[in-house]
Amino acid sequence: MDRNEYEEIEQRREQRRRRRRQRQRRRRILIGALCTVCAVALGLALHGIAARDDPPPEPPPETEPVDVPDEHEEVERPYALSETGETIHLADEVVSEFAVFADAESGQILAEKNSDAKMYPASMTKVLTLLVAAEQMGKPSGTFTMTREIADYCFVNRCSVVGYVVGEEIPVIELFYGCILCSGADASLGLAELCAGSHEAFVKKMNEKAAELGIADTSHFTNCVGVYDPDHYCTARDMAAILKAALENELCRTVLTTPVYFSQETEQHSPGQTLSNWFVRRMSIRDTGEARVLCGKTGYVAESGNCAASYGEDAAGRGYLCVTGKGGTQWQVIADHERLYQQYGQGE
Repeated sequence: MDRNEYEEIEQRREQRRRRRRQRQRRRRILIGALCTVCAVALGLALHGIAARDDPPPEPPPETEPVDVPDEHEEVERPYALSETGETIHLADEVVSEFAVFADAESGQILAEKNSDAKMYPASMTKVLTLLVAAEQMGKPSGTFTMTREIADYCFVNRCSVVGYVVGEEIPVIELFYGCILCSGADASLGLAELCAGSHEAFVKKMNEKAAELGIADTSHFTNCVGVYDPDHYCTARDMAAILKAALENELCRTVLTTPVYFSQETEQHSPGQTLSNWFVRRMSIRDTGEARVLCGKTGYVAESGNCAASYGEDAAGRGYLCVTGKGGTQWQVIADHERLYQQYGQGE
């Protein structure tokens, strides 16, 4: 027998041994499976016998009926604006994609353009921040120390700021002016931390306030600054309602209608800073007829375009709310507000 024949015989033997091991392995698996099935069946049978011996369960205790609100029930909207048969529906009269001009006293919309459509409010958000902080804090006092976390948030999100330095001791009242006049995210976040302990907790209060104003079904806020987030939105009507509520708060009205504020001197800022409302100063030299624009808050992120919310009064002292969104340039937004006050803010 040569070497090749010997190797061939050994290969056949090895194949037979391999097949034999495989048959034995399959037999063991089958026996194990059958044992498992028998054990499960026996357990179920015993459980059924025990269950039949148990007494029937007692019926659940009776409970008082719960009043479920009707989904069609009218929700109270104390600051809602409403159209009338005389409301003008704007088209190319304004550049902005969203606009509303309303009588602040009656809430009647005098002119509008997509005013109930979803929009991103950008830094107009800070009007709600101001209102919530004012209501939470009452009469501001004391100081706030600017933190590294706030400075980092502003830097990462490229926010507009007053320019406070980490560790700077800032009078709390100045945070209110910095929030609006400079559109300062550092001031806004400082207010949030003072009032609620954290940014997240403060945002919860913002949404609670939106619900109180009756605009929760068309608005939602995720931050107190206006940083873009797809879940951070409102309508032009909602923003007008927020501005109207803010103007009814004494502190908010004072801050909103102040064009220039001189801050106190600090170690980091000597002799203090000049905080100025760019929009109000620009509107003061525009031709708004007999109307005078008293306050305003602008905003801009790429997704929102240039936007602004303002309040003005005619010669008789009657107030008007004006909100525009998704405008062109800052100057086109100013031109839109000028045109709306000229056309609809002159009184009877």
